[in-house]
Amino acid sequence: MAHLTSELISIFIIDSRYSGGTAMLRALKSEIRRRIYVSRSFILRLFVAASAGVLVAGCATSDFPPAPASAASGDYNYHIGPGDNVNIVVWRNPELSMSVPVRPDGKLAAPLIEDLPAIGKDPTTLARDIEKALSKFIRDPVVTVIVTQFVGPYSEQIRVVGEAAKPQVLAYKQKMTLLDVMIAVGGMTDFADGNGASILRAADGNKQYSVRIKDLVKRGDVAANVEMKPGDVLIIPRSWF
Repeated sequence: MAHLTSELISIFIIDSRYSGGTAMLRALKSEIRRRIYVSRSFILRLFVAASAGVLVAGCATSDFPPAPASAASGDYNYHIGPGDNVNIVVWRNPELSMSVPVRPDGKLAAPLIEDLPAIGKDPTTLARDIEKALSKFIRDPVVTVIVTQFVGPYSEQIRVVGEAAKPQVLAYKQKMTLLDVMIAVGGMTDFADGNGASILRAADGNKQYSVRIKDLVKRGDVAANVEMKPGDVLIIPRSWF
């Protein structure tokens, strides 16, 4: 732009200093105008090329394979994680029964029980561990563990990042689908590239799958709905146009 400005100034100086103009001056002015035209054409070509590159990038489809429609495991058991609240019921011992939280370190404490690891265990396994700990104090304890607040271990949580309306972490539920996740996060932003989204699946060795959120949410294409797996990360990129 500075180059064009200097040449425009040159034309102005020539026009202001010479009223009639000779053939050489006219030729000089013509050459300056030609250079300005060439410079403008070059800038225009650069702009068109850059715009085309952005359009191609924005319209490019995902290179990842489509996510399988079915992913849930039939033998899935919920595992306790930090932040869960568990109700411990000790039969015939109401003074030992109570509701306790699982601490951030994955352990819990209750009457006659100190720092018992709970993270990663299903409720039945935790109940047997509590029975073992209480057997030092009472005869043949019978314990039932009921999870009343679900968070789950970090390795099984569903994470939604990118252009979701409310990016967040969700507790996994059996048979949870992509549509369930999108309802929980409030849909997408106006700048989301829904059909360019993908799922990073830790259960499959961090393999990445493409999903069509725009078709599912905006167009009601139920064929685009897929099941989630524990530990999935849903990535919603920004659209370029």
